[in-house]
Amino acid sequence: MLSKFQTLYRHIIQDERNIPEATGQLSDLLSDIALACKVISLEVNRAGLIDILGLTGEKNVQGEEVKKLDEYANTLLKRMMQMGGHACALCSEEEETFVPIDEVYSDYSHKYIVHFDPLDGSSNIDANISIGTIFSIYKRISTKGPGTMDDCLQYGTKQVAAGYVVYGSSTVMVYTAGKGVHGFTLDPSVGEFLLFSENMKIPKKSKTYSVNEGNYSKWPDGVKKYIDYLKEKDSDTGRPYSSRYVGSLVADFHRNLLYGGIFMYPADNKNKNGKLRLMYEANPLAFLVEQAGGRASNGEKRILEIKPESLHQRTPLFIGSEEDVIMAEKFINKS
Repeated sequence: MLSKFQTLYRHIIQDERNIPEATGQLSDLLSDIALACKVISLEVNRAGLIDILGLTGEKNVQGEEVKKLDEYANTLLKRMMQMGGHACALCSEEEETFVPIDEVYSDYSHKYIVHFDPLDGSSNIDANISIGTIFSIYKRISTKGPGTMDDCLQYGTKQVAAGYVVYGSSTVMVYTAGKGVHGFTLDPSVGEFLLFSENMKIPKKSKTYSVNEGNYSKWPDGVKKYIDYLKEKDSDTGRPYSSRYVGSLVADFHRNLLYGGIFMYPADNKNKNGKLRLMYEANPLAFLVEQAGGRASNGEKRILEIKPESLHQRTPLFIGSEEDVIMAEKFINKS
């Protein structure tokens, strides 16, 4: 019963105690991210009351309309990372390039790089649909001075921690530091993230798929055939599958992590390289799902083994229950 009252910070500290070379910086960095997300959660819950809904009138580096909450979350996370002093550079989906931590906040001995999508699913903000924050942490590879682009463009296999926060009916934080996936719920009465599930595992096979079928006509033949296969009736293989699609990546991913499922965002005629960002969305969620026993692929290759060429590189994504992702890959490669 007492395990239900284990806080996020205590859990992180216990994890880090098992690492001989640990300095405590990673624990503090994760705690800084959690604190920022608590504040974002508060603002999301009262957004309509403080005129923080709607558009700013500006566009981000991807040419997308910027929501007021997007801007707020991005600014808050940047400021928290700077003030915390545990990272030498940070990268945001809302920023054109990486942001080196000013020497006012750092003596450049800090060894981490942080990537984040400040508010995933922000197109759903005004409709009061679940949205979230995704983050990813790497160790720097440079040895001195501020962070560099090489520090920021590392393979997903080099992540030391990753996670996400869902702002929904409750605020949930799920993270991994390479030793299992753990989930916490924010208890507003005490202001703490409390453990609700340790060593989470995604079912190996599911009966659910998540994809925007409005893009069906634009997909490659292999993807179309896989979706058609999932809809066929066959009791031996548990088909047809049920369709569950929110349109907010973190919300769809979180549901599939708990109950099993495959989330897909394929390439199409308009987006030849896919639409989701490798560094801000695909890599952190791939790290999480693999730690939970699942699989993540671009249809042909493991997500974590894709070489990053730019901060805003895009990729197709097939992620979730292992057997479902393997089956999707078979259809894609066959075509």
